[in-house]
Amino acid sequence: MPTQYAIQGATAREISASAEQAVTDGRLRPGEALPPVRALADRLGVSPGTVATAYKELRRRGIVVTKGRGGTVVAPAPVVTSRRPPRVPEGLRDLAGGHPDPAFLPDLVPPGRLSPGARSHRASPRLPELEEASRAWFARDGVPHSHVTFAHGALDCIARLLSVELRPGDTVATEDPGFHHLLDLVPALGLRTAAVPVDDEGLRPEGLRSALRAGARAVVLCPRAQNPYGSRMSAARRDELLAVLAEAPDVLVVEDDHSADTAGGPLHSLVTAGDEGPARWAHIRTVSKHLGTDLRWTALACDATTLARHDGRLLLTSGWISHVLQETVVRLMADPATGALVASAAVAYRERREALVGALAGYGIGAHAVSGLNVWVPVRDESAVVNGLRSHGWWVAGGARFRTSTPPGVRITTADLEVPDAARLAGDFAGVLAETLHTYGG
Repeated sequence: MPTQYAIQGATAREISASAEQAVTDGRLRPGEALPPVRALADRLGVSPGTVATAYKELRRRGIVVTKGRGGTVVAPAPVVTSRRPPRVPEGLRDLAGGHPDPAFLPDLVPPGRLSPGARSHRASPRLPELEEASRAWFARDGVPHSHVTFAHGALDCIARLLSVELRPGDTVATEDPGFHHLLDLVPALGLRTAAVPVDDEGLRPEGLRSALRAGARAVVLCPRAQNPYGSRMSAARRDELLAVLAEAPDVLVVEDDHSADTAGGPLHSLVTAGDEGPARWAHIRTVSKHLGTDLRWTALACDATTLARHDGRLLLTSGWISHVLQETVVRLMADPATGALVASAAVAYRERREALVGALAGYGIGAHAVSGLNVWVPVRDESAVVNGLRSHGWWVAGGARFRTSTPPGVRITTADLEVPDAARLAGDFAGVLAETLHTYGG
């Protein structure tokens, strides 16, 4: 169906809803242009102002973007769709998921004594023993822990923090390349994204400064195990970023330390700098990467104002985190066998990550991964590399869904890539690059 016939309606609300539905069901695809305001107004028999209002609402919600003389087009990743990866083709080795190795995850056994249903969970939302364990978890790495609370997961926590701190149209500084679900979440909240490039040491200071000067009111970053680039913030980079943030003292800084126990390497956090650190901050930790992907529980340490705003919104929505879930987590955190398993995982993940980076380097292929479960490999043509490796039995993630404006690359999850397999993958990777060079030229 031509674009102009995919949109119907007589009011701004009807027009925007029609366009959203067309994007949702695929009749309007990412990058496809919407009709000019006057052309659509003439066809629908409404005023240009009505169409302009509809387009404004679509832009506010992250469904379309305006490209100057290029007109209004469907966003590259509209918030009514998803950047979910394609299904892994049958018979391929999956290195695209970003998941931990199941062999290093403990068995999840629910508590034998379930919490009684007739109790005021809203009045006592956090189990005291898990709150105490969380404070010790933060204290281990020097994260201030006077104010601690819980959430359902990292994205759930970040969404709540941004929604209570910012208003539609405000700007959030995010990593580029960065976590694709976060890149979708920001426009879904009606917010704008300011992409800040990363390198092996984390956010680049000059990029952060540009984002703050452009009006960013919040910054979301990973201090280690950055996904997909594998960055780990160094002490020197932390100090550089603190100097930049000092120019914008009201900005909320959100650190997502999602792989704290298996990241590999120390934490150099912006929030551990005492009086030199940000006044408004939140440090998030999850257990899904080292205790189990179904454990949707997050610990949050933050300043007093952030705590009050987060918990106030939580109280009005889900109210509390399941006490059964909390009991399961605290038992695992206290279990010596689980602790030993997690320590083994951290060692294995480092060895596997370094094995692939080293094997690729042997073929002259540069890669980035000083921390975490993933390796980022810059390439010229993502599709050619993904499809080429597929022919060798490997399935890796194209970098497009992680990027905003940085150059192409592919993400390879090494969590369950045994060290002996790294050499074979690197050889196949080199062969694919050679074939691509032969086909498309240098």
